[in-house]
Amino acid sequence: MLAVEQGFAVVKRLWGFTKVRYRGLAKNANWAFVALALTNVYLSRKRLMAQVRP
Repeated sequence: MLAVEQGFAVVKRLWGFTKVRYRGLAKNANWAFVALALTNVYLSRKRLMAQVRP
């Protein structure tokens, strides 16, 4: 799986967002930005936690 596709797979499969309801362009854009930002944190959690642990 490509690096870009992995982020969308996390959003769709792990969090269950397979269908998006239309709520307006601004709300849908905001949802997408937040979901993908949290996906980046989720995918790099091992690297981030390695920096915290002694």
